[in-house]
Amino acid sequence: MSYAIYLATIFCIYAIAGVSLNLVVGYAGLLSITHAAFFGIGAYATAILATKFGADFFLAVLVGIGITAAISWCAGIIMSRLGGDYYVLGTVSFNYVVINIMVNWDGLTNGPLGIPGIPKPSLFGFSFSSNILFLVLSVLFLAAVYAVSYWITTSSFGRVIKAIREDEEAVRVFGYRTISYKLAIFMISAAMAALAGGLFASFITFIDPTSFNVMESVFMLAIVIVGGFGNIKGSLIGAFLLVLIPELLRFVGFSADIAAYMRQAVYGLALVLFMLYRPKGLIGEYKL
Repeated sequence: MSYAIYLATIFCIYAIAGVSLNLVVGYAGLLSITHAAFFGIGAYATAILATKFGADFFLAVLVGIGITAAISWCAGIIMSRLGGDYYVLGTVSFNYVVINIMVNWDGLTNGPLGIPGIPKPSLFGFSFSSNILFLVLSVLFLAAVYAVSYWITTSSFGRVIKAIREDEEAVRVFGYRTISYKLAIFMISAAMAALAGGLFASFITFIDPTSFNVMESVFMLAIVIVGGFGNIKGSLIGAFLLVLIPELLRFVGFSADIAAYMRQAVYGLALVLFMLYRPKGLIGEYKL
């Protein structure tokens, strides 16, 4: 039972990351491979404020969201000057920059040793220390992110974003500042990823830079690809499949080291097969 609760919580965390990434990749048509960086910034902000300054979880997460939004705005301005393959390379490079800061800024991040002892959330004296209560909190956050994402994608703002995805030049002709729209959705997506990172840090109670590398960004992208571009329901399906299937490898009899490599192989194989035979994903509405 506790194992199932653990998997359900991890699913909620990565579903938040997948839904938020889909806003950028599926709806805006921007192939971003840096989502783990924003996920990590949110996690580290939450962990540092909670362990070094004794901040409440919810306050720490809010601050982490604000910091991540500000950083994503700066990164978005720089990457808005890039296009096509150069944009993708720019997002990958940004992920490496963030990881290197996490590894080398020992005084703040504790370097490669990571940050242990991250406390569980509490609200007005009520603690979410048990796994089942943390799962309830994660489900509530996932529902909130899904609702906000649904509202965004069905609003006039979302329709402009999708129009930019289809033909940016035509949208620009009608007087829309397309860069501003893309920057806004990029910031919103990063802020949601920071929320997922804060939940991850508090649930695992320990973080280090290896949890936020480029392979983690590829995993989040795989969630979107498998579920489907331009459909937030698809991100839930993708998160469910890619969180659950690798866990089944634990019961095949592989050692822990081999299972870790097999997990990456599963993601890579899923990406290749879906891009070849199902480029829109399971229930996607758009093909990159």
